[in-house]
Amino acid sequence: MVRISTKGRYGTRFMLELAMNFSQGPVHLREIASSEGISEGYLQHIVDTLKGSGLVFSHRVSHGGYTLAKKPEEITLRDILASLEGSIALAECVTNPDICERSPYCTTRDVWKNLYEKFLRSLDEITLKSMVEHRTMREKNTLHYEI
Repeated sequence: MVRISTKGRYGTRFMLELAMNFSQGPVHLREIASSEGISEGYLQHIVDTLKGSGLVFSHRVSHGGYTLAKKPEEITLRDILASLEGSIALAECVTNPDICERSPYCTTRDVWKNLYEKFLRSLDEITLKSMVEHRTMREKNTLHYEI
């Protein structure tokens, strides 16, 4: 089964929180860890990877915190997952055909490669901006009851 790791899922949630607060300045790691129910230490490890990929800025002055390094519409889900997951190919031979002597004529490799390319296009279509919009619409459509 192909799966996105916990690191990829938590990193995406972290990036969505930064996107939700994009125009409001830096957000503290502790706040996001608490609101998302993620260990602060584990989230710091994820953020370090995102910083290294140029997706996140850290702010050390005054109150500190983190912001997106680009506008939400410029960061795709593919960017985030590529940073945190490394290769997201369905089979290793898709991105590294030299590992298998059958690659040049393998029909199943062609299938995996086709699916991989469609998957990448789908990930490229999902931006942090579109995720913010989806979350906002979802929250508006949720009924809240008070007693």
